[in-house]
Parts: sequence; structure tokens; C-alpha cells
Amino acid sequence: MATEHLSPLDLAFWRIESADHPMHLGALAVFRAAGPGAAERAAELLTARCTAVPRLRRRIRDVLLPVGAAAWSPDPGFDPARHVFLVRTGEAVPHAAAGPLMARPLDRALPPWEAHVLAGPDPDSFAVLFKFHHALADGLGALALAATLFDEGTAPRPPARPVPEQRAGSLLRRLPGVLAARVQDVGQAMEIGAAVARAGLPLGVPAALTADSTGAGAREVACLALDLDEVNLVRKGAGGTVNDVLIALVAGALRRWLVERGDPEPWGAGPRALIPVSRRRGPGGAGGAGNRLSGYLLRLPLAESDPLGRLDRVRAAMDRNKDAGPARGAGAVALLADHVHPLGHRLGGPLVAQAARLLFDILVTSVPLPGFTFTLGGSAVREVYPLAPLARGQSLAVAVSTYKGTVHYGLVADAAAVPDLEALAGALRAELDALVREVS
Repeated sequence: MATEHLSPLDLAFWRIESADHPMHLGALAVFRAAGPGAAERAAELLTARCTAVPRLRRRIRDVLLPVGAAAWSPDPGFDPARHVFLVRTGEAVPHAAAGPLMARPLDRALPPWEAHVLAGPDPDSFAVLFKFHHALADGLGALALAATLFDEGTAPRPPARPVPEQRAGSLLRRLPGVLAARVQDVGQAMEIGAAVARAGLPLGVPAALTADSTGAGAREVACLALDLDEVNLVRKGAGGTVNDVLIALVAGALRRWLVERGDPEPWGAGPRALIPVSRRRGPGGAGGAGNRLSGYLLRLPLAESDPLGRLDRVRAAMDRNKDAGPARGAGAVALLADHVHPLGHRLGGPLVAQAARLLFDILVTSVPLPGFTFTLGGSAVREVYPLAPLARGQSLAVAVSTYKGTVHYGLVADAAAVPDLEALAGALRAELDALVREVS
């Protein structure tokens, strides 16, 4: 069997991780229990089913050639008990138990994923926290992987990785095109680098969005569910897209939260938000496993006091990003990974991790979910909160998904920098209420 090396972007995510700043994605799925013992049944099913998913049985190992590269390899001692855990918690809300679990790195000697079944005091519900290393999958890929563990017929299967053409004759025939594409790639890299330099000025970044980068710190998780109908009401009344409204809610919530806690009035251009963009979407989108990401960068208009004014500015910024496309601009930094030799990733990973604050100030990512019902052992998913990794030096990451007519915000924060994360979640609710009043 041919060796399957990590793609440049997957390798970058693997190399920038440290024990203090793990690079795994999370998804907190809250279930309506099908009956007594539903949590125990869910843990048993996850344990049994994961052995049948080849991608969940593979670990990452270093290889000799190319120097600095890494590859996927079957784990000969794969043990489901080291990946699926039943956690009995006294917490009434599952996200209270998710924070410490999100802070704990995955074991890099094992296949890089875990599933924690959280059995709380409510017999009518339980939750599962899925953790997938970013080298294993992006948000959409992680969803597809988790779906393989749900009940048959309730979720899609992950895409297969296409096998590239490697015949010598084919490569020779494609050589002129390959060389032209290489020249184009160099130009694209230079353009992205210049855009990053132009966007790098720290204008109006609140101190609350920065964290001490010298230590790990505890993690806090907060979750909030909002009515998608209310979001659509704002969209129809003010214009733009649902995603524009969801980003504007983050900007408004940050402003409210800062003012209410007594921080200085927001000023300047505002913090730089990185908005990841999946390259899987659309007829020309890339398929296969692993990460397929680019991104947009925009300033969150925290200094704007009017809710509709904030939404207008977010919509205009997103329109400019879309006109330029996801392969250009300061948000497309993920594409630069393709231009780095594997040895560069290995040696430069720690430096890149420390430079995250130079690239963006906050991550705001959206993970679309299909409309059908996910079930596990007959227990139906009622809420799904995506959770993003927290970069070194940053205090907050925001992820959002829509499922069954509900918007789910998952907030991950450095507990020392943001001890009042629940207040920020409440500010999201207040900001949506304000926008609804403005358009009603």
C-alpha cells in the first residue's frame, strides 16, 4: 500500500500544536435520551463502531523522506477504550464539563481523536463531546467522521480521498501546465503575504481578546442556542446573508460585553476576525479527506454603536472578500502551507504557532449541518455546538452551526483572560434582540 503523507496544511496543524495549545476541533452533541441507560448504550455503540472506520484507526508517524514529513499509518494496537470514555458528571449543563476536556491534548502516539459520553444528572438527556485533531479533518470533515458513528441511515459518509494519477507519461504531458501553475502559485503566495503585512496593524484590539501566551491556562466553554427564524427576520429586514448576521452578532456581543464589564470604549478599526472558508463547497471544490480551507479576514466594527450600522459594515466587508475570492487576501494564509517544505513545517511550526496573534485576533468559524436528524442508539441529537481550537496568545474562539431551525454558538476561551464567558454568551442573545427590534 502506498504511503499516504499528510497534506501541507494537515502537516502544519500537526506541527504547530504544543501541550499548552492543543489543535483539536470539538463538537458537543446534546441528545434526547431514548430511555434508561441511554448514555451507557451510546458509549457501547461508539466503542463498537469506531473499529469499523479505517480513518479512526490510523495514527500519524514521522517518515524519513521527504525530510520533515509525516504520514498516516494503521495503529496495530488500536484499542477503542483509549478513545471512547463514559464520563459521569454532576454538571447540569454539559458544556461545563467540556472546558477541561477541550484543554487536554490528544495523545499524539494514538489515532488523534476521542469521544466523551457525558452522563449528567438529567436522565432525559446526555451529551457526547467529539474531539478530532485539526490534522485529521476540518469542520466538515470532522462532521463526516462523527457521522460514521451514528445510527445507520441518519448521516452521510465521509468522502474518499482520491488517488492522484502518477504515471510518468501523464506527468510529462501535464508538465507545461504544472510549471505555469507553479509560477501562478508563487505570485499568489506573494500577494497573500503582502495582504497579511497590510492587515497586521493592531488597531482597536481590546485587551480582553489577548491572553498570556507563556502558559496553557484552563479552558472555559459556553454554549448558546438562538432561533434561526429571528436571524432570518434580521436578514430579510436589513439585507445580507445569514452568515453576515451571525458575524455581526459576534461583533455586537463583544462590544456589549466589553462595555458592561467596564473595559475602555472600543475604538479604531477593530479586531481582525479570521473567517475560515471551506474549499469543499461548489462544483469546483476540492474533495477528499483532510483539510480543505482558505479564509477571509475582516475587522469587527466594535467602535460602531448602532446595531444596524455594525451589520452594514460586516456585510460590506464580507462582500469585498467574496468579490476577491477565498484564494486572495490576508485571510487566505492557510494556502501558504502549500509553499512550505515539510522540513520547514517541522522546524518552523513552533514559531508559526507563536505568530498567530500577528495574523488574526479572533476566530469566527461556521460549520453547516444537514437538516436530517442524527441518532445514536435511538437517542436523537437536539443540539450541536461546534468548538474551535484556541490559538496561542488569543483568548477567544467562536464557532457556530445551524441545526433543526436553531443557531448554536460554541465559545471557547482562556479562563484566565475571559473569566466571564457566560456574560459574553448572554450578550449574543441581547444583540439579536436588539437587531430584531430594529427591523420589526
